Amino acid sequence: MVKSIAKLISNPVAGSPFSLFLIGFFVLAPSFLNAAECKNRGDLDVRYCDENNDLVADTPKNSAEWLDPRPLIFSYTPVEDPSVYENVFTEFMKYLGSKTGKPVRWYGAESYAAQVEAMRSGRLHVAGISTGPTVFGVNLAGYVPFAIMCQGDGTFGYKLQLITHASSNIRSMKDLKGRKVAHVTPSSNSGHQAPVALFKDLGVTPDKDYKVVFSGKHDNSILGVANKDYDAAPIASSVLDRMIEKGVVKREDLRVIWESDPFPTTSYGMAHNLRPELQTKVREAFLTFDWKGTGLAKEFGKQANRFCPITFKDQWKPIRIIQKDNKVVYNAAALQAEDAELKKKK
Repeated sequence: MVKSIAKLISNPVAGSPFSLFLIGFFVLAPSFLNAAECKNRGDLDVRYCDENNDLVADTPKNSAEWLDPRPLIFSYTPVEDPSVYENVFTEFMKYLGSKTGKPVRWYGAESYAAQVEAMRSGRLHVAGISTGPTVFGVNLAGYVPFAIMCQGDGTFGYKLQLITHASSNIRSMKDLKGRKVAHVTPSSNSGHQAPVALFKDLGVTPDKDYKVVFSGKHDNSILGVANKDYDAAPIASSVLDRMIEKGVVKREDLRVIWESDPFPTTSYGMAHNLRPELQTKVREAFLTFDWKGTGLAKEFGKQANRFCPITFKDQWKPIRIIQKDNKVVYNAAALQAEDAELKKKK
């Protein structure tokens, strides 16, 4: 059969509709077979299956599909300067390597879409993915989140805050009308998805009552408001708190107009098709890592001091509700549109 397909490809008449159909059929047949065998998929891409109904991709049943990469590639959600966060995670990556017996390498993603695509293509194995893009990672890339930064009592979360410059005459939501407001990216929860879903009930519709300009990152939005490049911006309170603590911006230069109830922060997880034994070791690395004296404690110590277990089904329910309200579609086109929309509105 393989020889027959090869012959069709090499044959001058292989460009005929029938031969192209045959080629396409045999190339795509595995996907069709997987789709036929899967009893439940939900919002997951056709290459994944969710037969245990936990809303994330199951580990493949066929061991030939398991990944046992060397080195393990680790990435943290895109930020202003990825190299800074490589240093923040240095001790953790070393610990992850000791628990798994594998070297761990850093991947500094330049965008949410690039990070999700890297996991989808098998080039990224373990990651911290921001709140909104976590849902894209789960459905489009087989990402399985299982941990979150938390306090000793297990509490975690951040708020969507709408900020403006302290000298601005913006005092309420209605004052946003006609202004230039920085959103982060189309898939960002606090930076776009939540404002689109929630601001309507507060009397303001983004990109209708005010002009949306995508900044690319929460850091950029906050700095833009501080420097008066933007009139206002919806941002994650946790990012603002860290920037204030590091002296990047001053709290007195900014004013919070409105804030939401808490949302989950960045999720931490791995590719669904890692070898099961490796998955167990990766989980253990997160949940047993001692933060004391590490870069993580220095960077995030005011908000968290450890990793706590979570499930996508439970802790990401409000995020899924917001994205459903916004009619978000999880497919490759939507992921590519993320960067295209970002570039268009910058």
